[in-house]
Amino acid sequence: MIDRYQTPELQRLWSDRRKYEIWRDIEVAVCDALAELGEIPAEAAAAIRARAGFDEARILAIEETVHHDVIAFLTSMAEHIGEESRFVHLGLTSSDLLDTALAVQCKEAGVLLLRELDALSTAILRRAQEHRRTVMMGRSHGMHAEPTTFGLKLLGWAAELGRGRRRLQAAVAAVSVGKLSGPVGTFAHIHPQVEERVCRRLGISPDPVSTQVVARDRHAELLAALALVGAALERFATEIRHLQRSEVGEVEEPFAKGQKGSSAMPHKRNPILCERICGMARLLRGHLIAGLEDVALWHERDISHSSVERVVLPDGTTLLHYMLRTMTGIVDGMRVSPERMRANLENGRGLHHSGAVLLALARAGVSREDAYAVVQQHAMRAFEEQLEFEPLIRADAQIGQWLAPKALDACFDRERHLRHVDTIFERVLATVQP
Repeated sequence: MIDRYQTPELQRLWSDRRKYEIWRDIEVAVCDALAELGEIPAEAAAAIRARAGFDEARILAIEETVHHDVIAFLTSMAEHIGEESRFVHLGLTSSDLLDTALAVQCKEAGVLLLRELDALSTAILRRAQEHRRTVMMGRSHGMHAEPTTFGLKLLGWAAELGRGRRRLQAAVAAVSVGKLSGPVGTFAHIHPQVEERVCRRLGISPDPVSTQVVARDRHAELLAALALVGAALERFATEIRHLQRSEVGEVEEPFAKGQKGSSAMPHKRNPILCERICGMARLLRGHLIAGLEDVALWHERDISHSSVERVVLPDGTTLLHYMLRTMTGIVDGMRVSPERMRANLENGRGLHHSGAVLLALARAGVSREDAYAVVQQHAMRAFEEQLEFEPLIRADAQIGQWLAPKALDACFDRERHLRHVDTIFERVLATVQP
């Protein structure tokens, strides 16, 4: 991950030093548990706890020779502890250390991600309330459909983030499991109580059944949750990009004082942050594919997953952390133009009322096919000749026979599109309000 996109919290979380610290904490906790169960002397556990340490440079130097990161770490730790180091790593295998530490890191990353997701949800809900009744044209296939409000558009984002939060929370819980069950998960050389006590001390759960590793469907679930939140952010960013287009001009991501949009065209104000989020979402989806490929390992374990996870888990959580923070800044600072929204709506020459006229005719007893044909005829004429739709409908004597003037007035009442806005807000706010 490029340093400019990392926060200090994520840099430290996925650093070698933090990994070694968790490894040390696991080894110390195992020795304490073994002492409590009477399997090693209490004095030895106390000495290990007091002197447990490591030297990062020394670990790397040892690894150059042994080509094994855990052995290099244990050797460095033994140099700090002394004679009692013979009790360290007793009954464990390397993956006990690796997978349990990875669970702690994933849980810590999840806490940071959920915090940023909540901040974004708060920002979106604030802007949604601000624009609850800011009328704009709704679009399907990129074309004018019927009016909606910008607040409702944002409310949909908040609801999607709420679903993403629940998925992410569940995925973090699923991956927050450790294993200290030995070479093939049978506890042949260590008691299950040690695993239970150590995992409790680390704030994670013991894996009910493991092989030499924790099953990788758990990690794939986390990557899927990251990718889905990323896909939501991509949807939001894509919407802003479309609304920022010169021909639309309804919403614009923040453009800072002194910012420049083009080396050749001084007038440019490009949606670069939203475009960046869209690109990063593609990376998250790629990481998910890699995580799914990691699920199928040989027998009780091979090592094909390890090199992949060293990239996709730190990178994926760091990417999403940056994306969430960036989108929060976009939402907080985006410029909204109700005037341009109103102008774009009016430029549709009232064609968005066609559906209401169709339904009124159907309710008046006209077959849907006949009603559709007569309304479409006027709609196409208004579109092609750039005429207002409402006068064409009112001038049609046949429509006048079916619909009284009051019924036609109701068809062209814009408030019909807003009458249930508050109800929708109440439904969503009941489930996503932070």
